[in-house]
Amino acid sequence: QGTMVVTDIWKEFGFNTIVYLAAITSIDPSLYESAVMDGANRLQQIIHITLPGMLPIIMLMLLLNIGSVMNANFDQIFNLYSPTVYKTGDVLDTLVYRIGLVNANYSLSTAIGIFKSLVSMVLVGTSYLSAYKFAGYRIF
Repeated sequence: QGTMVVTDIWKEFGFNTIVYLAAITSIDPSLYESAVMDGANRLQQIIHITLPGMLPIIMLMLLLNIGSVMNANFDQIFNLYSPTVYKTGDVLDTLVYRIGLVNANYSLSTAIGIFKSLVSMVLVGTSYLSAYKFAGYRIF
């Protein structure tokens, strides 16, 4: 389990780093210059300039990451999957694969997939509403 968590973090780290660096570079440098002239230290610059400037990207990345919570990297788990680890390595995606394709019980695997989609929609909707309430961030 620890290996899967570490590889998932490592896999997503590069993309998230690029997005956050792009958000930081989009902040106007004159804001930092005027903050230095006003006597702001580095921490105050981060709190009052960098974080508010990055807030839309932080909210967008939060929404995207919450939307992918129910996706458990089927490819990684399936490649390391065997009958001896069914109890510890079984996630919804592998359960759908095993029930639908291996056992040919298509109706149950479809129901599990729809349930997974509904839970994902509720999570994304809740996070979207909370992002709007607390940060004023809206996509549409």
